[in-house]
Amino acid sequence: MKKIVLTGAAFVAFGIAPAIAADLAAVPYYTKAPVVPALYNWAGFYAGLNAGGASSHNCWNLTGATILGVFGPVVPVVAEGCHNATGGLAGGQFGYRWQASNWVFGVEAQGDWANLRGSSPSVLVLPGSAVTNQTKIDALGLFTGQIGYAWSSVLWYVKGGAALTHDRYDGIATATGLAFGQATETRWGGAVGTGLEWQFAPGWSVGIEYDHLFMGNRGGITFTSLAPPVGIVTRTEGIKQDVDMGTVRINYTFGAPFVSRY
Repeated sequence: MKKIVLTGAAFVAFGIAPAIAADLAAVPYYTKAPVVPALYNWAGFYAGLNAGGASSHNCWNLTGATILGVFGPVVPVVAEGCHNATGGLAGGQFGYRWQASNWVFGVEAQGDWANLRGSSPSVLVLPGSAVTNQTKIDALGLFTGQIGYAWSSVLWYVKGGAALTHDRYDGIATATGLAFGQATETRWGGAVGTGLEWQFAPGWSVGIEYDHLFMGNRGGITFTSLAPPVGIVTRTEGIKQDVDMGTVRINYTFGAPFVSRY
């Protein structure tokens, strides 16, 4: 009798359990959503500011001089030595970039006010004084193309193109510090450079850049007198120039700061 009761209870239990399980709601299964990395967009029009320093290496060669009121060529040309014109610069830049996957291409124009200055002794002499040759650069410009590679928010690029400098050359009486002859020019040359840029906020990026300017050897630079009689030719020089410049830059890129890749 006891066996019969236990067997019946077992059948009842097995019959009730599936019914209870059927009435219970399915336990939900949760999975983590995949993390979608942000793909920063370097494409678009941008503009910004820069500041830094530069050094211009200048080598002078005397090619002509006025002696006893008569100008004539100096044969052979006399090397007058070299000096570095150094100082600070500040300005701005604007450009446009295209992006294809991680590759970035662009064009840019940059202009800077500069205060580069340097000097060295001249082979010329004045009555009662030696002469100092001085170079000043008050403006620099770059017009370049770029190609770079982006790792998300970091962009490395190289650039190359045209460069210009605005130069002033002075002949100074060393004893008094007064300029007696002067020449100015706007010189065109070439430029190559490289930079590293980082997007730190939507649309904003900061970077560093180094550029070398090949400004060539310009002959026939004519100095004219600043003292009476004003405006007469005092000498001619051939001047070779190269510039190294480093800047810190901040840019704002207009448009969407980044897009996501799914």
